[in-house]
Amino acid sequence: MSDNEEKVTPKIVIRRDGSYKVYGSIPLVHKTQVVSEYGEPLTWKKDGEFPLKEQYSLCRCGKSKEMPYCDGAHNDFDFDGTETADTHTHAERQVELEGGQGIVVKKDDYLCMNSGFCGNRLTNIDEMMARTSEPSVRAEIIAMIERCPSAAYVYAMKAGEPDIEPDLPMQIAETTEITEYGPIEGPLWVTGNITIERADGQPFETHNRVTLCNCGESCKKPFCDGTHRTIQEEKLKKLIG
Repeated sequence: MSDNEEKVTPKIVIRRDGSYKVYGSIPLVHKTQVVSEYGEPLTWKKDGEFPLKEQYSLCRCGKSKEMPYCDGAHNDFDFDGTETADTHTHAERQVELEGGQGIVVKKDDYLCMNSGFCGNRLTNIDEMMARTSEPSVRAEIIAMIERCPSAAYVYAMKAGEPDIEPDLPMQIAETTEITEYGPIEGPLWVTGNITIERADGQPFETHNRVTLCNCGESCKKPFCDGTHRTIQEEKLKKLIG
């Protein structure tokens, strides 16, 4: 970097009724859910990388023919990208789960986009809280929480201690989710405490991980609320017959 060049702070800027403008050479990758033989989400696999660019625009309306990049498709129809997400802080919305011997688990339902990492065919985090005196149960809860892309659940080992977050890279991931009907396009998964700036210039609260809507149909724009899953699963059901 020359003396005349200024390093651009990595951030995502939401364009009014338009794309996500990405600044600061943030890596863009592709990740796919890894599921069990029962269809239970287990973890994520990075299976692709896009060329590194200092700036680029990502689709927000869901109509681009060059996904995940924006191709201007939002200009071809009446895309309403109005940001409707709640602007209260994570801490203001969180509820601490009952139980929790040896671990403190808090849940922010608003951030949930039903990715499925918080449970399996036998149980889920809420039910497991009654058994956290067993270290193996605590370990399973921690694994579930750390693989959740939206950070709806967080944990600490003791009351009053800071939440423990997984060490995630600063990057944006185009995601593929695996459903019982087949693979579907998931949200943009943003990790590494990247600033997300609203169209009015104000930042949302910064998180280590968050999911952004790229289907254009979320009721919590710019955040994902899982609507993409309902839409795509219905299409796959019809194809299957």
